[in-house]
Amino acid sequence: MQAHALKLTPLQKGLWALTGAGLIAFGSLLLWVDDRGDPTRQVQEPAFQADFELTDHQGTVRTDEDFAGQWLLVFFGFTKCPDICPTTLAEVAAVMDGLGDNASRIQPLFISIDPERDTPEALADFVPRFDASIIGLTGTPEQIGQTADSFHIYYEKIEEAAAPDGYTMGHSSQLFLFDPSGGYATSWQYGTPAEEILADLRERVAG
Repeated sequence: MQAHALKLTPLQKGLWALTGAGLIAFGSLLLWVDDRGDPTRQVQEPAFQADFELTDHQGTVRTDEDFAGQWLLVFFGFTKCPDICPTTLAEVAAVMDGLGDNASRIQPLFISIDPERDTPEALADFVPRFDASIIGLTGTPEQIGQTADSFHIYYEKIEEAAAPDGYTMGHSSQLFLFDPSGGYATSWQYGTPAEEILADLRERVAG
């Protein structure tokens, strides 16, 4: 039996072309995300600035400009997080303790991606459990969305019957570092030992 070639209309050809371009772009994004913590990567990190206007756990509106001249150690998470967030914040606390006199040059920030539950009051009960220097930040859903876009991070609400209030949050888990001018310096993937982060920070702050 002779095989017949599939004939596509111009519209179908255009849709397939767009689909292919989308898959290529998505694959490139995945490679960029997966590469971020790899010191051997050949792709140059994209430059971006810390940019936000949010409310801290004491009810004060804060922007990135409030921290000009300081290094920023930034983590995105939520107070009902069962493991990744508390583990990372505990490591941040260990890093801040290990910095000694240089700790005043670095400001750790915990930015909530769960504005529905993470009020300033909820953050005030959560962040001081790890380290008094950590500032918790939250805002409206629109503010959180804009901040997430600015930092190029992913988050989403996931329905889960066994979780508190019937849902949990999926989110990027890297720890960001921004320099005193607010520019992106580096990031560490979840699970990076506090000792490794501390050694990197000491070198950067000393330089």
